Amino acid sequence: MVEFITNVNSAVNGFVWGVPMLVLLVGTGILMTILTKFFQLSHLGHWFKNTVGGIFHDKHVTKHTEAGDQSISQFQSLCTALAATIGTGNIVGVASALVAGGPGAIFWMWVVAFFGMMTNYSENVLGIYYRRRNSRGEWSGGAMYYLKDGLGSYKGCKQIGAVLA
Repeated sequence: MVEFITNVNSAVNGFVWGVPMLVLLVGTGILMTILTKFFQLSHLGHWFKNTVGGIFHDKHVTKHTEAGDQSISQFQSLCTALAATIGTGNIVGVASALVAGGPGAIFWMWVVAFFGMMTNYSENVLGIYYRRRNSRGEWSGGAMYYLKDGLGSYKGCKQIGAVLA
């Protein structure tokens, strides 16, 4: 029985983490890059000016919020996003890719990361667009909301949106 489960798991992993999923993920990034007219390049200056550059030019970027305020500053948001994105797993992953695939692996990681930026950006935009306030007045949003409300608003997709959410 354990051997059967192992074989099924291996077959599913081979498909999920194989070429079809790689094509789907990178293809989505390429599609979103084209649809947004290379947003990650055309808005690069704006990003730097309002995140890293804002630290040196705008004092409200790094100010601490007051005790009763539940919001966070732009700088705190940037640090939280970086902390969630860059971790030990990424460092070990790059080292493993370099050992296993050589310097070419790093190049392809950059290419996939460039297009992956737009996948991440698109998820964040959808999360903000379909967010709502909860009973305590706090914002709630994310994939479960844009799948249920966004995808679910299309004819015949209400059930699949709710299931995916």
